[in-house]
Amino acid sequence: CVQPSVPPVPNYKLSMSIPEWLQAIQTYMKMLQYNHTGTQFFEIRKTRPLSGLMETAKEMTRESLPIKCLEAVILGIYFTNGQPSVERFPISFKTHFSGNYFHHVVLGIYCNGRYGSLGMSRRSDLMDKPLTYRTLSDLIFEFEDSYKKYLHSVKKVKIGLYVPHEPHSFQPIEWKQLVLNVSKMMRTEIRKELEKFGRDMRMKILKPSRAHSPMKERSRGKSLSPRRRQVSPQRRACRRDKS
Repeated sequence: CVQPSVPPVPNYKLSMSIPEWLQAIQTYMKMLQYNHTGTQFFEIRKTRPLSGLMETAKEMTRESLPIKCLEAVILGIYFTNGQPSVERFPISFKTHFSGNYFHHVVLGIYCNGRYGSLGMSRRSDLMDKPLTYRTLSDLIFEFEDSYKKYLHSVKKVKIGLYVPHEPHSFQPIEWKQLVLNVSKMMRTEIRKELEKFGRDMRMKILKPSRAHSPMKERSRGKSLSPRRRQVSPQRRACRRDKS
């Protein structure tokens, strides 16, 4: 039988510009293809420390199996580690279509004063966006406009913090620092909120919300893998650190 071809893992070269490198990462993810099987090949718990998620990313490159949006975010972080000029942060969307709610996540990118994204989706315009958007709101509105083509109305947008460039960090990713109920807001209001958040992110004055509101963390109940939540991410990370 014919072995499926394994796409070569992208390698960063010093001659590459950042947009070229991001394109190489996105091309690799597209070659892995979108996972339409209904089976999740890799378990990704959002509360895991970054170090554990980077191990999963290595596994993805070894297995070369199709991926979904969450795996693409983890791979995007993995391949952009060690590029200090490239800031990475998760952007999550909750949309409504035909009586059902849908969830999607992409990796927001900020570099040299411009925003863009990496990701995977069934729809080509709901994943990667070029590094050309002047503001965070321009990028978010671009996604919202793309969703409209498929008659999806965006209900919520959640934006996390910059992901550290330290692949061995025991810190979990902060997925939901800013939550906007965009369906109940005017675009001017959304823009104002996003611009303030974008400025605060660039100044790096934001701290993970879980440090301030453990109760809110517990009440959301939207984790991909249901389980007990008695142990805080920090304590869990510390425990792993010692073991």
